[in-house]
Amino acid sequence: MDRLQSLEVFIAVAEAESFAGGARAMGLSAPSATRGVNALEERLGARLFTRTTRRVRLTEVGQTYLEDARHILAQLQAADDAAVGAATNPVGQLRITCSNEFGRIYVTPILTDFLNMYPNVTSDVLMVDRVVNMIEEGFDVAVRIGSLPSSGLSAVRVGQVRRIICASPDYLTRMGVPQTPDDLAAHQIVSAGPVSPVADWRFGPDQQQIVRVKPRLRLSSVAAAIAVAKQGWGLTRVLSYQVGPDLMDGTLHTVLKGFEPAPLPIHLVHAEGRRAPAKVRAFIDLARERLRAMPVLN
Repeated sequence: MDRLQSLEVFIAVAEAESFAGGARAMGLSAPSATRGVNALEERLGARLFTRTTRRVRLTEVGQTYLEDARHILAQLQAADDAAVGAATNPVGQLRITCSNEFGRIYVTPILTDFLNMYPNVTSDVLMVDRVVNMIEEGFDVAVRIGSLPSSGLSAVRVGQVRRIICASPDYLTRMGVPQTPDDLAAHQIVSAGPVSPVADWRFGPDQQQIVRVKPRLRLSSVAAAIAVAKQGWGLTRVLSYQVGPDLMDGTLHTVLKGFEPAPLPIHLVHAEGRRAPAKVRAFIDLARERLRAMPVLN
């Protein structure tokens, strides 16, 4: 087994947390994968995994080596892509991470069109409401909402989202439209999970105006809170992208727009800059064009 294949086997075993699972992913026998990793550890003079009867786990050295190995293979793939003219024909697996609702509403339709355009590309999408470490977890593209910390990653701004308060037209007709944040005391409030986990709602560009609301209903699911608001039961606070289609078709209306905090930027983030593989560049180009054209994200 050569050094390149050893790296590939090591990554496969680390991702599967199993020699058998890693071997299946590589089309090898379990003994071959085990021998490959053993040889790699012997050459390095370092233990990459701790082994139990049920699974294998990366050591601290193994975690660092995994990050470096993924980077090496990505660089090699980029070089291969350039050599075979893949700039006009993206190939390989594209790994994307984004939040649940943004992925469902916006990323998935763009991605299916992208896959139709490039039949030699496959994709793996992790939709999760946490910030994923792209390098450590092996992702090509991340959709990030909010200010970005300093890093060596490349970022393309594609829009913005707002923290909004919304309700159905029926509710606003029955209960009236609040004119100031203090008017919320007279309304039924639905607290929406991670967006509004506390009773203090902040208003204004600098978020200095604070109003303590008293939710009659607290839900851990944003989707559930939106459904309740659409039924005409009360007001809820969410991120604008989460109700984009509902705002566009008039199912929900925003209130107190003049009191909203400053918008949060949306970026497409990737690691390789101009040397990114063709599949990444092509997806970034398509997603940038589509997302910037959506009124609800601007």
